[in-house]
Amino acid sequence: MNQETVATRDFMLLLSPTPRGARLARLLAAEQLRSWGILSDAATHVIAELAANAATHGRVPGRNFQLTLNVVGDTLRVEVTDTRRECLPEAQHPCAEQESGRGLLIVEALADRWGVSSDVVPRKTVWAELTVPVGDWFPALPTSAASEEP
Repeated sequence: MNQETVATRDFMLLLSPTPRGARLARLLAAEQLRSWGILSDAATHVIAELAANAATHGRVPGRNFQLTLNVVGDTLRVEVTDTRRECLPEAQHPCAEQESGRGLLIVEALADRWGVSSDVVPRKTVWAELTVPVGDWFPALPTSAASEEP
C-alpha cells in the first residue's frame, strides 16, 4: 500500500490580552513560521489582526488568549481563542473617517477562508486558513566558522 506522507507542524501560545500580548503573538508566530521555512507576509498580517482583535475585543481581565498555528501540507491554519464568546466578530465596512475597524476586512482579503467557531463556554475561536509555499521545512543549519575553507 502506497501512502503519501504529509508534513505537519503545530505551535501554540498563551498570551495576555493586552497590546503587548498581541505584539508578542505576531513576533513569536513570525519567528516560528520562519523556522519552518514559511515566509509569508500575508500570514503575519492575519496573525497580527486576529491577535489584536483578541486583545481588544476578546479581553477578559485575568484570562489569556491562545494562538495556535497548524500547518498541514500547504495550508496554514491560524486560530485565536479568547473568552468573550458573546462578542462574535464580523467584517465591517467603516466609513473613510474611521481610524479602526478594518482588521477582519484585511483577514478576509489575505486568507483563503476564515470563520468563527463556538467552543466550550465561554470561549470562541476565530480562525483563518492560508495557502503557503511549502519550502524546505528544515532549513540548513549555518556552518561554523571553523569548518569554512579559507
